[in-house]
Amino acid sequence: MINSRQNYLNAKRFSADLALEHIIPHNVCFYLIPPIVDLTIDEFEKLALERLKMLRLLEQVTAKNPKVSSEAWRDAVLAEVNHEGLRTYAKLARGNLNDDASKAARRRDYLSHFILRFAYCRSEELRRWFVAREMELFKLKFGALSMRDVKDFLEVYELDYKPLSDEEKLDISEHLCASTYNQTRLKVETHDFYAVHFTEVLNLVRDRKCFLKGGVAYITPDHFAHVIGKKHQQLIEDGLKGHLRLLPTLEIDERFAMLLKSIHTSYTGKNYTVAKTGCVPIESLDQLSKKSFSLCMRNVHDTLRATHHLKHVGRMQYTLFLKAIGVTMEDALRFWREELTRGKVPIEKFEKEYAYAIRHNYGKEGSRINYSPFSCMKVITTPIGPGETHGCPFKNLDSSTLKMKLTGYGLSAIDADDVAGFAAKGHYQIACGKYFEVVHETKLEEGINHPNQYFELSQLSMEGKERPRQGHAAANQSARWNSQSNSQSTQDSGSGLVVDSSTLNGADDDLELWEIMESKDKETDADATICEVAAPEILSKKISPKQTKQTQEWEDDDFDMLEFNE
Repeated sequence: MINSRQNYLNAKRFSADLALEHIIPHNVCFYLIPPIVDLTIDEFEKLALERLKMLRLLEQVTAKNPKVSSEAWRDAVLAEVNHEGLRTYAKLARGNLNDDASKAARRRDYLSHFILRFAYCRSEELRRWFVAREMELFKLKFGALSMRDVKDFLEVYELDYKPLSDEEKLDISEHLCASTYNQTRLKVETHDFYAVHFTEVLNLVRDRKCFLKGGVAYITPDHFAHVIGKKHQQLIEDGLKGHLRLLPTLEIDERFAMLLKSIHTSYTGKNYTVAKTGCVPIESLDQLSKKSFSLCMRNVHDTLRATHHLKHVGRMQYTLFLKAIGVTMEDALRFWREELTRGKVPIEKFEKEYAYAIRHNYGKEGSRINYSPFSCMKVITTPIGPGETHGCPFKNLDSSTLKMKLTGYGLSAIDADDVAGFAAKGHYQIACGKYFEVVHETKLEEGINHPNQYFELSQLSMEGKERPRQGHAAANQSARWNSQSNSQSTQDSGSGLVVDSSTLNGADDDLELWEIMESKDKETDADATICEVAAPEILSKKISPKQTKQTQEWEDDDFDMLEFNE
């Protein structure tokens, strides 16, 4: 490690990229020294979201295959990596190579790790999630190394571990076979074994899974990966603490503050801002909801049909979903008119007031922002109050209520228990994927990250088609928080960075729409003697012209800023 630091200092007189090559000469690396490079905001964001997509992928695969580093786990991860077009991480998981593509992948890996450290250092919960995912990524990369690659890695980081020589293995071969699970003499002869102090593998000693002699434990390559992994984990945990101390300084720049706070809840999948399928008639919504709507959308739809009323966030969530599946604005207006006027909203009030909000969601009124439909992460993290039906049922419903709803929708008690089991563990998107598999009687090859993705996969499943695999270019294009239709880059004269203004205001509010929707809820609920109070200082806030953009996804601050007592 000392040499690595010295190499870095010596390389500072060369270009930043050359310095990076000196501190990351291996596909598997310890993230020891923060890189010194110039990045645009756009590059910063892309690197962060690419890695975030990889970490979420690991989380989903591990939830289904808990035995990390097993062959089944590794195969499942690589299948998803290839499916999602994550070429950087596919390259890093092929062992240690020194071609140009590998060097480029190492650079992206190294930079993105340090970027996400700033996003995930701010709370214990975020740090715990980040460390767990990074350890899974480390095991994926380390597991691909050959014996020669492992030796190179140990030399690069000056780790005092050496595999046993053939003579040493021969002397204790019988003990290695007897004390190590599933070992044969042939495996002992062809695989490396490492000698480590017994205090580094107390779990193996306790479970009698290694040969112990004179305070030295002799371990297999798989167990050796855990030894190295512990060192890697400690370095990351210490690094997160250091980044936490630096965070206030970095967040002086509001652009980075907004960017870093939003990363964990950002959507990294396909753009569903505009429907790419044909027109979906509103007459088919009841039938579609039974199979092609995710549970969150089906819950909202059924509530609307039963009560002829949804509160403002539910209306917005459902309208944007309908827009993205192919419901035209004219049909959406007709659909909402028919439903709401059956409830408490007079036709005159709807035409004068509610219709504006619907046209606004379609980007035809006000600032003409083309809002994105809510992703799973947005649905999960959006607060829900009394009487509201938006949000994720897998998160918001208790286990017994969830099981009752699932069995009411036709799932067997066994399947309902299976789905609810994932939800109880906090794996809400895994639970949604399992729900999809039961409803469609098929195996789902990818994780659910968006209600509109669920709808698209359902339609493909019923048509007997296979979802097209996402290439690298598509992956890069989709790894955006808010896909832009006409985004423009502006030059920040103060910093010299090229800034894409559409990525910097994800938490800005379109107060015009909020005031309208809030006003309508207040007036409607007032008829039922329900009073709603909004924070006046928030409603009086004005947005500067620089804060407008062509497309926008509703962010957490949009909901936190208004305190609705509905």
